[in-house]
Amino acid sequence: MLRALRGLVLLFAALQVDVLRPIDAIPAHIAGRFRDPTGFQQASSGQYFVFDRRSHVVFGVDAARTSAWEIVHIGGEEGRIIDPTAFAVAPDGSFAVADAPGGRERIQVFTPAGFRTSGFTLPARHTPRLVFDGFVLNGIGSLQFTGTRILISQPETGSLVTEYALDGRVVGTVGHLRKTGHENDPNLHVALNGGMPLVTPDGGLFFVFQTGEPIVQKYDREGRLLFERHVEGREIDEVVAKLPTTWPTRRDADGEVAIVTPTVRTAAVDRDGSLWIAFVVPYTFVYDREGDKFRTVQFRATGVMAPNSLFFGRSGRVLVTPGLYEFSVAGPAGRAPLPPIQPVLFVPYQ
Repeated sequence: MLRALRGLVLLFAALQVDVLRPIDAIPAHIAGRFRDPTGFQQASSGQYFVFDRRSHVVFGVDAARTSAWEIVHIGGEEGRIIDPTAFAVAPDGSFAVADAPGGRERIQVFTPAGFRTSGFTLPARHTPRLVFDGFVLNGIGSLQFTGTRILISQPETGSLVTEYALDGRVVGTVGHLRKTGHENDPNLHVALNGGMPLVTPDGGLFFVFQTGEPIVQKYDREGRLLFERHVEGREIDEVVAKLPTTWPTRRDADGEVAIVTPTVRTAAVDRDGSLWIAFVVPYTFVYDREGDKFRTVQFRATGVMAPNSLFFGRSGRVLVTPGLYEFSVAGPAGRAPLPPIQPVLFVPYQ
């Protein structure tokens, strides 16, 4: 009975779409400085960080949103960034940026003021894999930074996630590549195993596959697989039904490389440990800690939004780009999302 009740509550919640509208934003006179803000995050101090990929700059914005300044500038030398692809802020305001000077993947760590404290270059050259919003994204597509560890999706190593110390030492790997049916094409097989590692409040990890069939896996803090969920919903049925079986290619120094379009645009974990997944269509699914979908969200500002980054700030609001908006996670008219139901022991229904 309890299991059936839980299922009915989750089904009822998932069938509704909560429309969220911004309650705050970076003012237009400040936002106008940025060319392509694809990362919008916040430290526990309240300071905001804006990752402007097209300008090759990381900006700071004060907690009151009255001024902005350049923290990290464009350049290929150490302490600057060139051709950046990913960005992540730790709670203390230190942050990591992945870029590619001379076509070599590099990760650098900075203080909140922009002083470089560490960095390292990955041994292999990057290869183009994803087409996203008209850009071919090379190398590291997403990263997580805890302040002491860096986690990146690196399926070419044979594992889904590689964990690095700040000096570049590999200190752990998580997950095995999924079957794709394209194992005879190593580049395509790797592209279909790319995704986003997302640290949970209990020290575990969600991994969201970004390409191909949308799937979520959750691992505990020791790297053991807890569960796998196929992501489903009527809002994305057409996208999944139209997933291609062949992909265009482009030639680089390593030969022909498949260019794959993502199914998932971005994802994030909130303070309660729930997982938010935003798709290429303008819907976001929310899953509880046990992997059950309990909410479907649509972001709207001047129009319907398809987020390309999500981040939960110090007040619990979700920070979203494009637009540099802040949204309350409550639904319309102040309606809060249905809380995850705690699992209970039960006798299986016969």
